[in-house]
Amino acid sequence: MTDGVTIPADTIATAVAWRHFLHSIPELAYEERQTSAFLAEQLAGFGLSIETGLAGTGIVASVTKGNAGKTIGLRADMDALPIHETADLAYRSTRPGAMHACGHDGHMAMLLAAASLVQGIDFDGTVRFIFQPAEENEGGARRMIEEGLFERLPVDAVYGLHNWPQLAPGAFVAGPGPIMAAFSIFDIEIRGKGAHGAMPHEGIDPIVAGCALVSALQTVVSRNISPLDTAVLSVTQIHAGDAYNVIPEHATIRGTGRWFSQEAGDALEARLRKIATDIASAHDCVATIRHERRYPATLNNAVAAESARHAAARAGLHVIEAAPSMASEDFAFMLQAVPGAYAWIGSAKEGINPGLHSPQFDFNDAVLPQGVAYWTRLIQSELAIADE
Repeated sequence: MTDGVTIPADTIATAVAWRHFLHSIPELAYEERQTSAFLAEQLAGFGLSIETGLAGTGIVASVTKGNAGKTIGLRADMDALPIHETADLAYRSTRPGAMHACGHDGHMAMLLAAASLVQGIDFDGTVRFIFQPAEENEGGARRMIEEGLFERLPVDAVYGLHNWPQLAPGAFVAGPGPIMAAFSIFDIEIRGKGAHGAMPHEGIDPIVAGCALVSALQTVVSRNISPLDTAVLSVTQIHAGDAYNVIPEHATIRGTGRWFSQEAGDALEARLRKIATDIASAHDCVATIRHERRYPATLNNAVAAESARHAAARAGLHVIEAAPSMASEDFAFMLQAVPGAYAWIGSAKEGINPGLHSPQFDFNDAVLPQGVAYWTRLIQSELAIADE
């Protein structure tokens, strides 16, 4: 029993069963067909109005009560990751090479359980339950918006919730301003001239240029970004050559950038391009650079963040302050379109506690009732019936 919200034990038991089933059928970005069909079937059974097909597999279920005043959107992500699960679970992934390593199965189960209770909640307005595909790298939120999500199904505010294994169960974070970073990916191809490894003077070695480049890129954050700002530039891949005795024609360097402010993002990209071009040229090589900005920073609206914290506290959660994360989230696109707030709910497990994106990760089922309580309390507080 939370403040005004009773979560029946059978609802939580059902949510756990849903979560385990969804965990067993992970589907990658824009391939969430079985997941989408399962969610749509459940939502229809709750008597909600359902829209399907946004971004291919996305679903929006709506319910209106009272005088149809304010409208809020509540979002859960649907997709899995291309990771082979190694956890020994009765409900482990049945699809080799794919698993719910980020807890999206838990996010769906919590929001689905809240939807199952919504008809019994007194409120004045409209709730839209948004099940979004392709959060992991592929921008499903952006595609839903481009396909008319908020034109066809407008909302006054939108809220997202993500489990956070670094925090104890019951902890809740939804501060104003930045909570997740913007991110980019980059590919740098350095072209030289191949040669026999025993005769390096007859070639132009792209590996030497690439090694110099990787070292030089470490100066971008330390020397080109204000120390009062925050940014990350990480090289995560180097590919070159196939033989012990052959200097290859080219080398490829890949990685990611993260930032919060537009100034930091612009400086990071500009310096990446300049350093790659000039170091390649200094080694008589040519650099081809692809830098792609994927997600903007996730920036919480101050009023919506306060609403989220208020609802969480009344649902019995422990609202705390925490620094933003340099990880990224495509809910940022929704927050660019309408005001809203993205929140973390603590999901740490006792003992072994694998982090997000680990092949051993499994959502903490103890968090399910807390997430359901938050969603239902948010509906009540955001769409409160006015006193007569």
